[in-house]
Amino acid sequence: MRVTSSSGLSHLPRDRPVLVLVGGADGMAAEHLAAFGAVLRDLVPLLDALGAVVVDGGTDVGVSRAMGLARAAGGGRFRLIGVVADGVSAEFEPNHTDIVLVPGDRWGDEAPWLAEVAGLVAGSRTSVTVLVNGGEITFDDAALSLARERPLVVVRGTGRTADAIAAGTEPRAARISASPLTGVVGLDGLVAHVSRVFEEEGPG
Repeated sequence: MRVTSSSGLSHLPRDRPVLVLVGGADGMAAEHLAAFGAVLRDLVPLLDALGAVVVDGGTDVGVSRAMGLARAAGGGRFRLIGVVADGVSAEFEPNHTDIVLVPGDRWGDEAPWLAEVAGLVAGSRTSVTVLVNGGEITFDDAALSLARERPLVVVRGTGRTADAIAAGTEPRAARISASPLTGVVGLDGLVAHVSRVFEEEGPG
């Protein structure tokens, strides 16, 4: 694992397909979390074949932990970049290849940087944000993705923010849901949906 600051990003790959993973997972039921982990393991061969890069929150909790464990279990070779506010007390997920420390001392301070790093790595290539479960910060992650015209895939049935957006029953969630860039899928459709988003991409 390579740990660097936001001022030293020259080592990060460029012009790669990027999957951004945001959300929570701590609020997911145990069976749903296990199912999510299995789906992530199914994504590993696709990400490797594409030469893709995954960007997430980098800490050893929630979706970042699930992604790191899936990469390890599936023998993944893709770069896994975590973006973490340097003033937050948190353990890094050990299967990440890179941790980028960015300014901030509160959870959520990393959100605009996460979107920035993903855009830097993707360049002109395809990128997509996958949103699973999540709390208040995840609404910001979703809005930042859409502001960058990055497609957003919301995984319904995973609880909290994801289900609120899927239902679109309150104004903030409804605005995100109404975007033409937002798609809603179940866990069983996630791999196929991500594959379609990247279908024009070849190996990196």
